[in-house]
Amino acid sequence: MPPVFAPNAQGLPFFTEGGTETELMYRHGLTFDHFCAFTLLDNPRAMSVIRDMYRRLLDKIAASGGCALISGLDYRASSDWGALVGYDAAALTDIQLRNIAFLREVSAPYAGEIPEIRIAGILGPRGDAYELNRTITTEEAEEYHRQQIETYARDGVDLIWAATINNIPEAVGIARAATSAAIPVNISFTLTSDHHLRSGDSLAAAVRATDAACGSDNRPDSYGVNCSHPLEFEPALGNGDWQDRLRSFRPNAAAMDKIALCKLNHLEEGDPQELGQQMGALARRYPQADIWGGCCGSWDRHLGHIAPAVMAARRVTA
Repeated sequence: MPPVFAPNAQGLPFFTEGGTETELMYRHGLTFDHFCAFTLLDNPRAMSVIRDMYRRLLDKIAASGGCALISGLDYRASSDWGALVGYDAAALTDIQLRNIAFLREVSAPYAGEIPEIRIAGILGPRGDAYELNRTITTEEAEEYHRQQIETYARDGVDLIWAATINNIPEAVGIARAATSAAIPVNISFTLTSDHHLRSGDSLAAAVRATDAACGSDNRPDSYGVNCSHPLEFEPALGNGDWQDRLRSFRPNAAAMDKIALCKLNHLEEGDPQELGQQMGALARRYPQADIWGGCCGSWDRHLGHIAPAVMAARRVTA
């Protein structure tokens, strides 16, 4: 059987961070090349800012009564991206371990305030999430992501969050590598303004095809959607038993095209209250979904609306 990310024993949802990189760049003015935020672990001034960011986030989670599933700066801590900023394999392994150590350190004081705190490692696509780049095969994806996944497994993280995945072969390769390392993985797809993956596949097709290619012994723990606003992904939800595999929703804050958002050079927060209401409605529709947070443009302010709405929906559907 594939490894499983067990639900909270009390049935409580897990709340996560929002768009870490956009918060760092556009609210706090921090810079890092090639979206490699992990390089900030070597910047004491930046780490002071980041600690405060996570404390505000954890305060919101504690106030909600829900659980925490937090991840950090490691979205691009893989070999192709690491090489662009001067990190070899050994340096990337070290930075992954330091990133997880930071998450454990900053969350430790909340052990008595939050019912359960778990740690996730982030894994991004080999290429740019918003472009198809060159075609990647399942075998290439499994080999490419293996080092990052095995490091997480050795360090005992609770879940790998594979974020902004935009094609089926990479999803399959990631799932196989995670199963081999005996660590659960949530494959989180990102959708375009036409409600499909960049590869052209529908969300339903991507979930079904990934599960079919993996088989029952290698399939991911679950799926999700991130880096898309509800206006982009809600039309893709449709109907079908494949929806039972959706466990995570982490939307962008603003109803804008992702490429346009990247070119703004400022934080676009959208309407946090409306986003909270939209997530509450999804929580009622998908009672199996228990991982809720945000992506680009969101942080503690948005979670302050999302978490209460999800908790209220949970009370209604319990």
